[in-house]
Amino acid sequence: MAALLVCSGLMAFAQTKNSCLDCHSNLPEPLGVSAETYSQNIHAQKGLTCAACHGGDASTDDPEKAMSRAAGWKGKIERKQVPELCASCHADAERMKKYNPSLRVDQFQQYKTSVHGMKWAKGDSKVAVCTDCHGVHDLRAPSDPRSTVHPTNIATTCSHCHADAEYMKPYGIKTDQFANYEQSVHHDAMVVRGDLSAPTCTTCHGNHGATPPGVANVTAVCSNCHVFQAQLFATSPHKDAFAALGLPGCVTCHSNHAIKHPTDEMIGTGPKAVCTNCHTAGDAGATQAEAMHNQLTELAAAIAASDELLGRAERQGMEVSQAKLQAAQAREALLKARVTVHAFRDSELKRDTDAGLAVTRQTHAAGEKAMEEWKFRRVGLGLSVVAIAIALVGLGLYVRNLEQQ
Repeated sequence: MAALLVCSGLMAFAQTKNSCLDCHSNLPEPLGVSAETYSQNIHAQKGLTCAACHGGDASTDDPEKAMSRAAGWKGKIERKQVPELCASCHADAERMKKYNPSLRVDQFQQYKTSVHGMKWAKGDSKVAVCTDCHGVHDLRAPSDPRSTVHPTNIATTCSHCHADAEYMKPYGIKTDQFANYEQSVHHDAMVVRGDLSAPTCTTCHGNHGATPPGVANVTAVCSNCHVFQAQLFATSPHKDAFAALGLPGCVTCHSNHAIKHPTDEMIGTGPKAVCTNCHTAGDAGATQAEAMHNQLTELAAAIAASDELLGRAERQGMEVSQAKLQAAQAREALLKARVTVHAFRDSELKRDTDAGLAVTRQTHAAGEKAMEEWKFRRVGLGLSVVAIAIALVGLGLYVRNLEQQ
């Protein structure tokens, strides 16, 4: 199906005369645009030519007619003209229905509400416009993995400006966001594991209406994906405490761009704990945090011990499949407990960890029983071997005696 769509797009490109390419395909950059490059352009695949943006008449081979003002020739498009030029089509619902009825037509209105758009409206020529993110002559559909706005490429696209210290200097904005994101669990899910649903820049900041989330909005942004954690945090003592101190909810413990994979060491009073950023040893919060840490590590250790014992029994050929299936319930309890942490009440956490510990006691007992049976079988097998050996020796002596007679 995908190949059919590509072929139909290339046929549309091939059937539409575009005399502009006859000259520009032989010119050097930045004026050079090869036919191969332009054929990948989503506009070309829809049958549009250079004239759709630059004006003129691409159907004639006469340069004077092709680039005549009478034919609407615009020539070079200035950066400040780009958003309105793109909007002349993309904000026209009737026109867009001819090409993609499902495509939204409010991008330009959203752009005008964004930080980029507001600065553009004030005449700032450095802020991002449509072509900075989407490309120009090689503009591809967002679903194309080669597109600059494909989910796996968005962070890199944003970094072209936001990781450039000199470029961002006039705005007083940090430029370490991309470097931090590359270390995050979100980047690992997106780029390494190929999970296209994982967060990238536009997931949290928006795309056409890109706006940094304020302190009060951070939890709402994170809760788009982390629903249960947000619900628990909303009932926790931290919500009001953070609000009183002007601290953002999730970011205070997890950071924003450099979100590391959460571990049980993050809670408690250990060297890697984030609780100690606010709590001191001995206070009520630190005591409860340490209690929650101990509950999590106890269950994790019990699961590890049970899994090791069942694995050893299985390697010895014992049947422990039922116990291993039951052990999954303990891991689910641990997973649930790690979410329940966001309520920041050890009594609620204890319900989950106790349920998991009850399961591990059963699976560990099943593992011990299997190992005892294995030992019993091994002893029985040894005795059987000895008995068989004695019988063979006796039989050998009996045969020899018969031969001698």
